Amino acid sequence: MIGRRLTRGLALASALAVTIPLSVASVSGASTTLSATATFPVALSSSLPLARLHFSSPVTASALPPVTTYPSLSTQWQQIGPNDVQAVTHSVIVPASRYLINVPTRIVCAKTCTATTRVTHAVSSVGSTLWLQELLATLDYLPVAFQPASKSWDYSEPTVGSFTWRFSSLPASLRAQWHVGLYGVITKGAVMRFQNAHNLGTSGVADATTWKTLIEAARTGQKNTAGYNYVDVSMAYPETLTLYANGHNIFHATVNTGIAQSPTETGTYPVYVRFVTTTMSGTNPDGSTYHDTGIPWVSYFHGGDALHGFIRSSYGWPQSLGCVEMRFNDAHTVFPYTPIGTLVTVR
Repeated sequence: MIGRRLTRGLALASALAVTIPLSVASVSGASTTLSATATFPVALSSSLPLARLHFSSPVTASALPPVTTYPSLSTQWQQIGPNDVQAVTHSVIVPASRYLINVPTRIVCAKTCTATTRVTHAVSSVGSTLWLQELLATLDYLPVAFQPASKSWDYSEPTVGSFTWRFSSLPASLRAQWHVGLYGVITKGAVMRFQNAHNLGTSGVADATTWKTLIEAARTGQKNTAGYNYVDVSMAYPETLTLYANGHNIFHATVNTGIAQSPTETGTYPVYVRFVTTTMSGTNPDGSTYHDTGIPWVSYFHGGDALHGFIRSSYGWPQSLGCVEMRFNDAHTVFPYTPIGTLVTVR
């Protein structure tokens, strides 16, 4: 076990309080003006009420007109005190979305109450990194698996559970970068991989469309079928590349990294764009320019640094301008295992 979620939900500690007058007419026709305080969360989530109202006199939650929202959520009032009610929803709140919450500000009551005036409050929804990791792990986009404590988890919010490594032989250079609840490069790469698999923009940022698609994929069991791949590049002489597929070392080759004047950046990065063949142009350290056509099997992972094929008389020591160069046949072997989101470590 490498991490366990012990609690769930967010506190309504930070909220926006707005005082609104509520005019209530009794059945007899006499009217009484009540004041109420409406409290909205600063960020919307499934574990928070949509709004709370505190009245200066007792009210009955079941008599109040409903809160409405856009996009539409199913809402209901809950009585939390003689003078206090809160609006809750059991609908899925899609993270990274903007919701409008419409609360009655003037109501007329007989046996039930009807709203004659409302106020609308705009609030953005949030989704935790933990929830994101739980969903990605459930769908096999991470090198870890997630086991929820409850079999009734419906994926609409974070849950209690634990993460475990799916593979035992991944190098320490990758394993050290996994942290439960923190949005590191492993999580970013998995988001990009998911976005690419579902034909979404591969920004690595979980926007509303990504969240909605992710939740639906979890509910319908649309797991990653392409496996989990990882590329480890060592600049110790002779320089080498090791390819891991589903935790297994399946390929090893000597490579060339960047010269001292144009070194390959060390670190771990996700592949962000790929080409079967492309042209590379730029400026050499001496000020001259180059324009190389027909560069094959190209996977860019950091700025202008890419894995690709390149003809050299030898391999295993720095010769490139920042890229990781391989023999053509080696690059051809590696390329199918480096879809967008695949992590590449250079060390």
